[in-house]
Amino acid sequence: MRVRLVGTYLVLLLLVLAALEVPLAMTLAARDTQRLVADRLADATRFATLAEPALRANDTKEMTDELIRYDELYGIAAVVVDQDAHQVVSSRADLKLLAGADVQRQVHRALEGREGSDDGTVWPWRTEPFVVAAPVGRGGEVIGAVVTISPTRHRANAVGTAWSVLAGGGLVVLFAGIVAAYSLARWTLRPVAELDAAAHELGAGDYAARVPAADGPPELRRLGTAFNEMAATVADSLERQRAFVSNASHQLRNPLTALRLRVEDLGADLTDPDAVEGHKLALEEAERLGEVLDSLLALARAERGRFELADIDAGEVAWARVVAWQPVATKRQITLRYVRPPRPLRVRAVTTALDQALDALIDNAVKFSGPGATVTVRPTADGGGVAVHVMDNGPGLTEQQRELATVRFWRAPDAQNVDGSGLGLPIVAVLVDASGGRLDLLPNDPTGLHARLWFPGPP
Repeated sequence: MRVRLVGTYLVLLLLVLAALEVPLAMTLAARDTQRLVADRLADATRFATLAEPALRANDTKEMTDELIRYDELYGIAAVVVDQDAHQVVSSRADLKLLAGADVQRQVHRALEGREGSDDGTVWPWRTEPFVVAAPVGRGGEVIGAVVTISPTRHRANAVGTAWSVLAGGGLVVLFAGIVAAYSLARWTLRPVAELDAAAHELGAGDYAARVPAADGPPELRRLGTAFNEMAATVADSLERQRAFVSNASHQLRNPLTALRLRVEDLGADLTDPDAVEGHKLALEEAERLGEVLDSLLALARAERGRFELADIDAGEVAWARVVAWQPVATKRQITLRYVRPPRPLRVRAVTTALDQALDALIDNAVKFSGPGATVTVRPTADGGGVAVHVMDNGPGLTEQQRELATVRFWRAPDAQNVDGSGLGLPIVAVLVDASGGRLDLLPNDPTGLHARLWFPGPP
């Protein structure tokens, strides 16, 4: 954006410079041309005054000497012609001085009684001579004409020098404009860049991100202040929400524990089979409610915490979790396999992230795959980090269900009666995200679910 803004400033500056310097350059060339015309007409008029008596008396020696001295002094050829346009006196012996079409045109104009001068402008690239002619005679009678033929190289060089100075000044202004445009663009866009960075940090979960609101244009300063107020409001709202969840879960633990104990005590006095069955269901619901409260507490801590990252051997952690879940898998007739990597695989992650994530994923796989299924845990090196795959060949999830699996309290339609709170995968997603990794839920081939945890490697 800075390049586009500086480019816009420079285009405008170039247009202004062109609008100012091009007419000025043309004016300089026209001014020098007018001076040249005035000087040459004055010389030609003076020679015409001297040539009249010489032509009438047919005595041109003095006139010839005058023209030769003028040519030697200024390098300007001068010719006197009679009324038939025949050369009478010349400052040079060159008989081709009157051969040019422009010279002939000015001679005929002078013989018609008008002063004639070259109609062109002396540009820096001009090489043709400049021709001026004046009539010789008085009282309307024209008896001849005086023609001066001036080289234009010196005058063209002077115009070129003036143009060079003008262009140099334009380049200095352009360079100053570039510096000013870059400084102005930087001053203008710095708050925008800071606001963009803070917005990304806020979107990534850093609710302490703020922008300095004391720099840049007033409109952007007000925008920065409004952003900081919004970020503070969002952070405060989220903190209040998490604190409420944490406090509510914590406060509900004691009454729930007391209620569970009283329900257990009631079981000793029950003899009716229906009452015993109802008592059992009440205890199970109490256990389930306790698990939900534990999960809410864990989720609140995970979202609120400022985690410390550590280097972890992903292979060893995965192996420890497989060993811990092996009895549960065996009890449910599930084959739990571990594929050991050929070398240690270290990751940089939140201290408990991989443990908790594998616990949740293995628990779900063992719980929902069904008897006779196989669950495989395999760590592999992947893209500058480590991927830990948890795959089962159970019924799996549809694409829509995989998208909803990390939503809090979501349960699959066919898993409503299975123990669980619907908070396991959301907690995994929070911990993995805090570690700079990602959680992917993919279909397994040919059936089942493939959960892929990816964590970055250590620096």
